[in-house]
Amino acid sequence: MKTQHYIALEEKYGAHNYHPLDVVIKKAKGVWVYDVEGRKHLDCLSAYSALNHGHCHPKIQKAVAAQTKRVTLTSRAFRNDQLPFLYKALHDLTGYEMSLPMNSGAEAVETAIKAARKWGYKVKGIPKNQGEIICCSGNFHGRTTTIVSFSTEDQYRDGFGPFTPGFRIVNYGDIEDLRHSITPNTAAFLFEPIQGEAGIVVPPDGYLHEAARICKENNVLFIADEIQTGLGRTGKLFAFEYENIRPDAVIIGKALGGGFYPISAVLASKEILSVFNPGDHGSTFGGNPLACAAAISSLKVLVQEKLIKRSFDSGKYFVRKLGAIKSPHIKQIRGRGLLIGVVLDVKARPYCEALAKKGLLCKETHENVIRLAPPLIITRKEIDWACKKIAEVMKKVG
Repeated sequence: MKTQHYIALEEKYGAHNYHPLDVVIKKAKGVWVYDVEGRKHLDCLSAYSALNHGHCHPKIQKAVAAQTKRVTLTSRAFRNDQLPFLYKALHDLTGYEMSLPMNSGAEAVETAIKAARKWGYKVKGIPKNQGEIICCSGNFHGRTTTIVSFSTEDQYRDGFGPFTPGFRIVNYGDIEDLRHSITPNTAAFLFEPIQGEAGIVVPPDGYLHEAARICKENNVLFIADEIQTGLGRTGKLFAFEYENIRPDAVIIGKALGGGFYPISAVLASKEILSVFNPGDHGSTFGGNPLACAAAISSLKVLVQEKLIKRSFDSGKYFVRKLGAIKSPHIKQIRGRGLLIGVVLDVKARPYCEALAKKGLLCKETHENVIRLAPPLIITRKEIDWACKKIAEVMKKVG
């Protein structure tokens, strides 16, 4: 079938909750994907940073294939022989005492919210049902009803009320707003070290360091959502490391599954995660052996192939090359590692569509920002090729 036949089927039978580029991908390997008509494209989105290791990484693929022949699901009603090794791998890599596995990033955020609230009541002593969690303007933590309750994006909330109470919004990057918003009932501050959906927004230098100090001073949990920024994406294991801080809890997902299987987790101390007792929280698929096998292998590859350093070095090179592109429409290039935003003074969608026709796949975010987030295995030669295509499009479009 041709591209338009696939699109027609999708438009007829699928809900229209996405506006994808009109490329139908059939196979993929490394940083390259191939559409149903055989055209080759460079993936500069990485499934919103879920493919840090690249498409179909052979080592992760081998681990997943082997696990499918043994056991794929037990539920948490029984133990399985993969989950303990994932716990150990996460501890050894991150230093956090405990972890709680879930499936999607949104589920992990919900888990962190429940943990923070229960910690607030059982440990901090906040009066029953009075706990508050502070979040930032421009945030994106998922799309569940509770999570969109503290979104500041009108579209994410439109038609989905009534909303869950117990959240307070502060301006991202405004330390005084955070300082003055904390009350005795504040259980946690939930933040993204770099805001992805908001347009690859990096907070002012020192903001997170001071926020961590203020939270500690007020006995408020400092919770980093590293679902998109973590596991090497920004040139560090976690983006918060740029400020030499250590959150009380970290939320991870996306790349944890190596692009093969959804898995997420909340990492924290025993004090925080021990608030959960049997029956308090759970998931049928959370911590299943197939997901664990994928995650264990993805963590090994991250370290063995030095993907974090490669992200740091390649990101600097990519930004430098992008900075050399002459266009009156490029106003700023921002980000860290291989999470890069090209900020335009016009809508970004037409540029993304034009780039797709030239074989480079990326996506607009916040209307006027082109998000560039290729797999961490991308080479300088491939970056040069991408920048050439971007330069060509910037001259012709707009």
